[in-house]
Amino acid sequence: MMAAASSMEAEVAALRARYAAGRTRAAEWRAAQLRGLLRMATEMEAEVCHALHADLAKPHTESYVHEISLVKSSCKFAVKNLKKWMKPKKVPASLMTFPSTARVTAEPLGVVLVISAWNYPFLLSIDPIIGAIAAGNAVVLKPSEVAPATSSLLAELLPRYVDGACIKVVEGGIAETTALLDQMWDKIFYTGNGKVGRIVMASAVKHLTPVVLELGGKCPVVVDSNVDLHVAAKRIAAGKWGCNNGQACTAPDFIVTTKSFAPKLLEALEKVLEKFYGNDPLRSSDLSRIVNSNHFNRLKGLMDDQMVSDKIIFGGQRDERQLKIAPTIYLDVPLDSAIMKEEIFGPLLPIITVEKIHESFALINSMTKPLAAYLFTKDSNLQDQYETSISAGGMLVNDTSVHLTNQYLPFGGIGESGMGAYHGRFSFEAFSHKKAVLVRGFAGEAKARYPPYSPAKLKVLKGVLKGNLGVMIQAILGCPRGK
Repeated sequence: MMAAASSMEAEVAALRARYAAGRTRAAEWRAAQLRGLLRMATEMEAEVCHALHADLAKPHTESYVHEISLVKSSCKFAVKNLKKWMKPKKVPASLMTFPSTARVTAEPLGVVLVISAWNYPFLLSIDPIIGAIAAGNAVVLKPSEVAPATSSLLAELLPRYVDGACIKVVEGGIAETTALLDQMWDKIFYTGNGKVGRIVMASAVKHLTPVVLELGGKCPVVVDSNVDLHVAAKRIAAGKWGCNNGQACTAPDFIVTTKSFAPKLLEALEKVLEKFYGNDPLRSSDLSRIVNSNHFNRLKGLMDDQMVSDKIIFGGQRDERQLKIAPTIYLDVPLDSAIMKEEIFGPLLPIITVEKIHESFALINSMTKPLAAYLFTKDSNLQDQYETSISAGGMLVNDTSVHLTNQYLPFGGIGESGMGAYHGRFSFEAFSHKKAVLVRGFAGEAKARYPPYSPAKLKVLKGVLKGNLGVMIQAILGCPRGK
């Protein structure tokens, strides 16, 4: 683990020196670190699950499926494709530079900072690091202090499985994060909320540091009447309450459906939730708790808001001692209520009804752009209209959240929900600079490019710029001076 805040500047300087010496650039070094992370995720599964349960009461199944397995998949994918990603990409050369060759080379950025979130504290710490390492960078990880058990475990495990001289962990809270942001980085990758995202971005301005911001937003779910209702209800419930009890950036934040279909949808959701968590969900070991008292009280405030407190049609139970809140569904809350203005990040789910399903488009577009937008329908025309009408970081039809498991798709936000993307090759590119390289020999000199200029030379250059090979040959052979 990196030393105290007072010595961070020296530690970052030491990292920069190791990077400058080329220690992180070799493909062998990168692959070795990735395999180390894969071993860590495999060998330490029980310890990781224990830490996640301590932080969030996360069920073992969710810990493995939503965090450990995704880390392992990312590691394997990066190792498999590393040499292909690193290989310079040949591109056509222009007639203006004939004869020449051109390529785009991916080079590491340097020394990067990853600040992770508490809701998926293992996945959201390791997954960005996979991209940073694959790209050949030295890395500092700042895990979230809101998930202290996982933070402590990462600080203990990473030096055992990867090169601790080039991959560091800094634990701590606001003071340590502030001290880190005062340093000069070649990139900052932050996962969290928009409030802190703005602080990160403001700090990055001092050194013109590029940033990736993985934020959140109110992810909408539009449910058409033309669906397999039972399957839709299960997938909505799994994406909302089966992912940290709603404490996920991709969790459905509200549903929009028609007034005529809402009773059927509500009935289906109620049946699914009773099957998932029983008649007393607060006692279910399959339902994660709220991470801490601050977030519990925040959600309690949303529930006690007089604008929505009488709109609960399912659930509503809560236990402050256990920090548990049951799956809770609202119907037609006011659009100007806090629960519809703020990202919920918890087990509360409003259903908003409209006369016609297409009215959902204007409602969604009146809000900030979400990290994910979901649609349930069998109508291909509605799918096409939704895709072209709704702007979101990502979009998923007939399911929720699982799009982030596809290593070939970018994962990231737009507008208020973030900037930049990662996963698979997109992670590698997020921590790489695409360097243009043009190589020419000493033959093929075009006299027309050099002073003294003349109308004849300009005519030749215009021909070259238009791609005229005959004029190019004339340019190489030369043109009479003054003509």
